[in-house]
Amino acid sequence: MTFDEEQLRGLERSRLRALSEPDLDLARQLHAAQYELITPTGTALSGEQYLGSIATGRLVYRVFEPVSDIAVRGGAGWALLRYQARIIIEEGDHVADFVCWHLDSYELIHGRWQAVWSQATKTSSPA
Repeated sequence: MTFDEEQLRGLERSRLRALSEPDLDLARQLHAAQYELITPTGTALSGEQYLGSIATGRLVYRVFEPVSDIAVRGGAGWALLRYQARIIIEEGDHVADFVCWHLDSYELIHGRWQAVWSQATKTSSPA
């Protein structure tokens, strides 16, 4: 099965909304069981760790939105999405506001596109 760029861009925007609202049911549907995240600080988190910290409120996204076009490349059953995003995140008493590059890997698993890997690289703080 080939991929539809607009469908994947829409899924990524839905994933970001699900993480920031949070809508954990939708977030779990959009993340594969084997999902892994490399954070802007270089920390590796499993999907369970990542979504668990959002579920408990240890990690709160105030803003998580693309600030550039979402570029898509892929083939049958896989796709890569790359874009810049603004993030305002709360972890305990610490609030951070920054822009980072995101690279997200999606795979078609049991007929559904799901994020399997994400990596974020901090680029700057908003002016």
